[in-house]
Amino acid sequence: MTFDNRPDAGERLAPMLARRRLRDPIVLGLPRGGVPVAAIVADALGVPLDVIIVRKLGAPSQPEYAIGALGEDGVRVIDETAMRSVGVDVDELASIERAERQEVERRATLFRAGRSRLDLAGRTAVIVDDGVATGATAAAACRVARALGATVVVLAVPVAPADWTTTLAGEADGLIAVETHSPFYAVGFWYTDFRQTTDDEVVALLAARPPGR
Repeated sequence: MTFDNRPDAGERLAPMLARRRLRDPIVLGLPRGGVPVAAIVADALGVPLDVIIVRKLGAPSQPEYAIGALGEDGVRVIDETAMRSVGVDVDELASIERAERQEVERRATLFRAGRSRLDLAGRTAVIVDDGVATGATAAAACRVARALGATVVVLAVPVAPADWTTTLAGEADGLIAVETHSPFYAVGFWYTDFRQTTDDEVVALLAARPPGR
């Protein structure tokens, strides 16, 4: 089965979250493709929408291998075991962080257009993307949400590999997918329309909702 597009995916994901009766949730879309899905979910649940700005810190020799993650407000999550396993020293880490911190700040400024980040302290963070492939970015988002004060973290996606709950075990308190597949191929394989979401579309989706809603 495939999704028509990201809004269709959000419409099919929302009822699964509604049944959870989550306590004091905020829906957080992962830019860019997760935001159109998250907007539908937030509207269906009648809860606030925000983005979660995350930059994975990839090892220089293996960019897909996460050795940590950065988020807003100076949040950093470092996996020292992963650092040692790929031989990354503190100077290399600092260099990687400088570049990625600039991108976190650029994206936050662009997407929020002057609005403040919604406070996650004591809230349920519902992290929404348009799908999970390797899970590295989703894992980073979960860690950043906890570091920003979320007491419960739920990761919700339209589509994921069949083994995703094993891959992401321990990263979130709840893992929700409309569909899982094996073999998986890629997230875009399961969409009829998977055109790239633009920065302007993300800004418009956030601006269409008043602060706290």
